[in-house]
Amino acid sequence: MTKADIARAVYERHGGLSSREAARLVDTFFQLLRERLIRGEKVQITGFGTFLVKTRRERRGRNPKTGDIIAIRSRKSIFFRSSPQVEAATVSSEASV
Repeated sequence: MTKADIARAVYERHGGLSSREAARLVDTFFQLLRERLIRGEKVQITGFGTFLVKTRRERRGRNPKTGDIIAIRSRKSIFFRSSPQVEAATVSSEASV
């Protein structure tokens, strides 16, 4: 599913918006989500899940080409934890397959 697919679904489900307004709404949502995650804030969407920014510590790694040991710098990563409702729906849909 792409942003365009989401905008089209918003347009089809909400009779009061034009397709351009629906696309702008979806773009605004993702822009706000991106800004909050860049600031390191937790974004919780009830019934869907939580986006978290975690700092991964520095660690040692290995260059697969040369076999040399290298230092991998610490960095921030985005994690998503789905809500219990999404988990339950996913499990029940897998059981019917």
